[in-house]
Amino acid sequence: MGHPPLEFSDCYGDSPDFRERLKCYELELERTSKFLKDVIKDGNSVINAIKGYSVAVHKFSQTLNVFQFDFIGDSLTDDEMNIAESFQEFAGLLQEVEDDRMMLVQNACDLLIKPLEKFRKEQIGVTKERRKKFEKESEKYYSQLDKHLNLSAKKKETQLQEADELLDKERLNFYESSVEYVYQIQQVQDRKKFDVVEPVLAFLHSILTLNNLTVEMTQDFMPYKQELQLSLQNTRNHFESTREEMEELMKRMKHPTQIGKMHGQPTIEGYLYSQEKWALGVSWVKYYCKYHKASKLFVMVSAEPKPATKQGPTELKLKSCFRRKTESIDKRFCFDIETYERNIPVTLQAVSEANRKLWMEAMDGKEPIYHSPIHKQAEMELNEVGFKFVRKCINFVETKGKVTRNLVSFPYYQKCPGDVDFHSSDWDIKTITSAMKFYLRCVPVLLNLVKLIPRRAEYSLDDRLGAIHSLTYKLPEKNREMLSLLIEHLVNVCSNSGDNLMTPSNMGVIFGPTLMRAEEETVAAMLDIKFQNIVVEILIEDYTKVNLKNVITFLPLQRAQESCDCYLMHCGIINIQVFHGTLHSRFY
Repeated sequence: MGHPPLEFSDCYGDSPDFRERLKCYELELERTSKFLKDVIKDGNSVINAIKGYSVAVHKFSQTLNVFQFDFIGDSLTDDEMNIAESFQEFAGLLQEVEDDRMMLVQNACDLLIKPLEKFRKEQIGVTKERRKKFEKESEKYYSQLDKHLNLSAKKKETQLQEADELLDKERLNFYESSVEYVYQIQQVQDRKKFDVVEPVLAFLHSILTLNNLTVEMTQDFMPYKQELQLSLQNTRNHFESTREEMEELMKRMKHPTQIGKMHGQPTIEGYLYSQEKWALGVSWVKYYCKYHKASKLFVMVSAEPKPATKQGPTELKLKSCFRRKTESIDKRFCFDIETYERNIPVTLQAVSEANRKLWMEAMDGKEPIYHSPIHKQAEMELNEVGFKFVRKCINFVETKGKVTRNLVSFPYYQKCPGDVDFHSSDWDIKTITSAMKFYLRCVPVLLNLVKLIPRRAEYSLDDRLGAIHSLTYKLPEKNREMLSLLIEHLVNVCSNSGDNLMTPSNMGVIFGPTLMRAEEETVAAMLDIKFQNIVVEILIEDYTKVNLKNVITFLPLQRAQESCDCYLMHCGIINIQVFHGTLHSRFY
């Protein structure tokens, strides 16, 4: 089990559990940084110490052998498993050819040292800078919050407003630095899969190919090298297909308004201050609290530093909740809760007025409940008109052999979309394919196959095929027909991959997010995009085995990338070149 994903929404709660998970990422970052330093140092030893080359390579292979990739999420793709095992494969290869090594290539520094130093500077270095900013803003915010909560409610209204505005400013700075730091540290975790492995792979290849004594070993290495390069490119493509989605999610989660709109969470949680009465007076103790609305369970975990004793969580069952009047207590943002376990109410202080409203709303208190208006989006239907439209789009794409102009927005057709005559109008292929993909991603959601497909290494391709066959057999007839129509078209496109370079893997990257949609917008859901791509790839590669026409389909589920450039690789029309993880199209 790898590190759990860090959700952007957790930045707002800033819980102890979130901080602990973040610390695990930071330790892994330091471990990776140290590992890169070792690799760079050992690589230089190989380059500069010809006489001690055999010893240096042996040390280098040992360094690679002990490193294990950590990953985000609960499972890996086959390509990621291949990458995760790559350093061990490299180490074994080096140990076999150690006695035969005589020289290094002249450009070994450019192949190995510079890319790794660039990664440490541009990725790990930037991450550490964002960590410093996050820690600085965190300290400023909580310091200001402590001052703010100690303000007397009897101060002038203008003074209170100024204090509120100052706290809001510090809170925004803290939230922004926290979200940016979480985004960056997870990006480094993902990028190192290919940005670290690729330079090492290139370095090893140079050793093998330019050493006359290892020609035979080089020939044996080539099949694995090609397989690993394919895995690296596939992993890079999956990374690129999720990066834009994650960036958009990060931008949305930067807004504090999202704190009250955390999708799919059955609890409310955050810091509260509890009034506790002692023999010598009253004190306010800081707790991290969770309220489970379904069970009415209120859990308090002390956040006060107590080195001598470790206090366990306090669990209370809620009876009722009501707001404290301002004149009844010399603190702001207070409310009381009645519980079955205590004879007197528990007085709590929220961190702001908006935060108090959220707690009272969750507890069904007397505070007014605020709901954002729900705007229901119109849904397109999977009907005969849609089938007619998709068939016309596919027929046009597969029969027309040129592109007449660049992508323009697809206009709303005045007549029935199924009756549009593409050949009688000045439509271009990009417009038509964009319109077809827009229709496919607007069909209502029914099923997300990805969560149900076996992913672990012990499951073979036949196991996955069987799972897809079984899961999709129960879907409606119209869904099966639509999928059969689309996959058959993609099979035709991939049959010309020798000319258009559009392989099933590339098709999976393009249509995986189009055809499958996650149930919620979270980082964990974004990480499933790579598995969506693989499902589409399997459907294309094993079209005859799956027997789509008689058995299988699934409803299009996830909106696609807004650009349809990647899709224009049909039937020799477009040549797709893969370069640094981006699919670039060019005309023949």
